[in-house]
Amino acid sequence: MKKSLLALALAGLYASSASAATPTVEEMWQMIQQQQAEISRLKGDQKATDAKVEATAETIENSSIASVAEWVNKTTVGGYGEMHINQLEGQNGASDKNEIDLHRFVLMFGHQFTDDVRFFSEFEIEHSLAGDGSDKPGEVEVEQAYIEWDYAENHSAKAGVFLVPVGIMNETHEPDTFYGTERNPVEKNIIPSTWWEGGVASSGEIAEGWSYDLALHSGLYIEAGDFKVRGGRQKVAEAKAEDGALTGRIKYTGIQGLELAATVNHQSDVHQGTSASTVDATLLEAHAIYQTGPFTVKALYAMWDLDDAILTTSGDAGSDEQEGFYIEPSYKLTEKLGIFARYNQWDNQAGDSTVDSELKQIDVGLNYWLTPTVVLKADYQDQDAPTTFTERDGLNLGVGWSF
Repeated sequence: MKKSLLALALAGLYASSASAATPTVEEMWQMIQQQQAEISRLKGDQKATDAKVEATAETIENSSIASVAEWVNKTTVGGYGEMHINQLEGQNGASDKNEIDLHRFVLMFGHQFTDDVRFFSEFEIEHSLAGDGSDKPGEVEVEQAYIEWDYAENHSAKAGVFLVPVGIMNETHEPDTFYGTERNPVEKNIIPSTWWEGGVASSGEIAEGWSYDLALHSGLYIEAGDFKVRGGRQKVAEAKAEDGALTGRIKYTGIQGLELAATVNHQSDVHQGTSASTVDATLLEAHAIYQTGPFTVKALYAMWDLDDAILTTSGDAGSDEQEGFYIEPSYKLTEKLGIFARYNQWDNQAGDSTVDSELKQIDVGLNYWLTPTVVLKADYQDQDAPTTFTERDGLNLGVGWSF
């Protein structure tokens, strides 16, 4: 009897439990409503979270950190430099030149304001140490500082301090781009590189393979007795600006490996109004570069024609005409090793046939590129100069880099 009652009690408890575990239709509807309300609440929380994330991202974007990051992305830093060792024996009474020199150390800074407007500059220290005194032979120079604007497709304009568009080396003179420890004497003494002025310029493409450069800029200042054009560079340092200059260049690169270019520079008075007489000056320059495989040849001719109205003193004799040329074949034996030879001839007093003032120089040597922009150089120079001019023959060694 007791067992039967116990069995009935357990069966009743099970039935009651089973009945409680199964919700009614009304209870299920209430549960669904509650779940739907919870889902809506969660969606609202997610939207609020997304809005906070977006607001936070916008705040970060407008913060100083984001501004600095944007500035860094639009600003470029570069540079180049070279150190030389010269072991040269003096001739014609010239002293020997045995020295080591950090010839130049250059830093370049640029900034992209917009897709069409940018800034570029070049800051240079020559000969390592600048200041007063003979023991500080260097100079601190700003060779370039200009704003460039792409005002039309394939055409741009610049304003500020820039390199004059002339010759092969004046605009491209990083040490890894040319042969020889020292820059060639023709472009140094005749053009004269490196030559920069202040003004405005325009450049662009006029047809397939044809480009132009046109610049209106500050001019040279040559005093009587200082007949070399190189001495007339004012470097835009409180430069006399009584008379400016105009430079125009046309260039052809329509054939693979070939560059042909011609430049004209004209100035009405290189004395900048400081004399009762005026001396106008015209520079004509033409060059050719041809590269096929490992072989390259460069040739350049430059000539100044100066009005000889006052160039008649003994110190200026013949300086109404100044001219020079060079030819340079080179060959890359390997990707890293190249050899070259160069014949140079120049005369800063070519207008007087009675004055022996023509100089000649032969350079032979090699370049070894540790990387495409790091180079070791060695060359031998042999000068031939009149007895009234200094002459030095010997070995030059160098290391150069750019980045």
